[in-house]
Amino acid sequence: MPNSEILIRNADHLLTMDDTRTELAGADVLIRGGQIAAIGQGLTTAGEIVNARGCVVTPGLVNTHHHLYQSLTRAVPGGQDALLFGWLQTLYPIWSRFGPEEMFVSAQIGLAELALSGCTLSSDHLYLYPNGSRLEDTIHAATELGLRFHPTRGAMSIGESDGGLPPDALVEREQDILNDCIRVVDGFHDPSEGAMVRVGLAPCSPFSVSRELMRDAALLARDKGVMLHTHLAENDEDIAYSLEKFGCRPGQYAEELGWTGSDVWHAHCVKLDAQEIDLFAKTHTGVAHCPCSNCRLGSGIAPVRPMRDAGVKVGLGVDGSASNDSGNLILEARQAMLLQRVARGADAMSAREALEITTRGGAAVLNRPDCGQIAPGKRADIAIWDVSGVESAGSWDPAALLLAGPTRVRHLFVEGRQIVRDGQIATLDLPKVIERQNRLARRLAERL
Repeated sequence: MPNSEILIRNADHLLTMDDTRTELAGADVLIRGGQIAAIGQGLTTAGEIVNARGCVVTPGLVNTHHHLYQSLTRAVPGGQDALLFGWLQTLYPIWSRFGPEEMFVSAQIGLAELALSGCTLSSDHLYLYPNGSRLEDTIHAATELGLRFHPTRGAMSIGESDGGLPPDALVEREQDILNDCIRVVDGFHDPSEGAMVRVGLAPCSPFSVSRELMRDAALLARDKGVMLHTHLAENDEDIAYSLEKFGCRPGQYAEELGWTGSDVWHAHCVKLDAQEIDLFAKTHTGVAHCPCSNCRLGSGIAPVRPMRDAGVKVGLGVDGSASNDSGNLILEARQAMLLQRVARGADAMSAREALEITTRGGAAVLNRPDCGQIAPGKRADIAIWDVSGVESAGSWDPAALLLAGPTRVRHLFVEGRQIVRDGQIATLDLPKVIERQNRLARRLAERL
């Protein structure tokens, strides 16, 4: 249980990301029972006091797209310099050797890495289940660490023999997929405010599942009141596949199958055109922008500025560590800012806007109005950044974290529980988990 009261005292800068984007100097934040109780100056408590002098305090960051299992396959030879489809074909045979232990440990590592970079809420897209793996392998990892979690039950149903990309050994029968979707939603989804676990449904992509499964998943999600997620319009190959197989662009394909709406978010969307951007804005469909992965795989620069200007909900995602190599969400935010400037000019995105996308923007994409901002009544998901170090030395605006700031948090709270203390994970023996992860990675490499 979280402490009854915690007072974060005397922060140099508090970036609330509330509805008026309030910023305060010398500010206190009072946490009570997992929620923000008060913000101000000179607050008092009989509970624990956390000194935030020399620090910037922000809402916890929100990660809207990840494949946690891929932290076991970073920098794999053969996949280091490949485009998306070739990269997948290199890695599928390795992933087919995973089991429950690999899924659990890789999730521990991926989530710990996110927490150290300021993330308090992460989604995950797990779309393969070899050798008895199940979605709850990742849920247990998140629960043990203490991060707020939105896993999605992904799936692949069209293998190579049917013209799909994944090997036949990694695809599932569509009825089995739907049955398991029902099982995990009934078993783990919590729709209540402040929920620590919510579950979504996420057929992997238009090139790995059938039109029927896409439609059935949308119907099931609406029946269960859960969100929908998939990859869409990631690169030129993706667009070409959609035009050849479906006779339309990805946005139109999504709309025809019920995959637009406030309960839907799509990953990447690098190649959305103006008409698709307008569609997503009108239907309140969300986008998970993954800039580092898009760079690594040569996919391109997503049109985030036009999306934001049109009113599309945009959050950030680190994507899997086999296509990003890192799971550092604050660095992802900086990359998002820099790429929009490269594409559209130095005034295309400010440091504060990129941070907003990574906090309340991601919370909006995941339909979590209770998260992503520091305001009374919101959840106590808070990141504390020490700006007294060398990274910020000489900065005239320490609150512009993405320009001159640390890339690792000093303290992190989720639901009022301290997950990172003095730059170290407080809820796991991380060195032991790292040792276990490296042992599993060596075993996978030796089996090839």
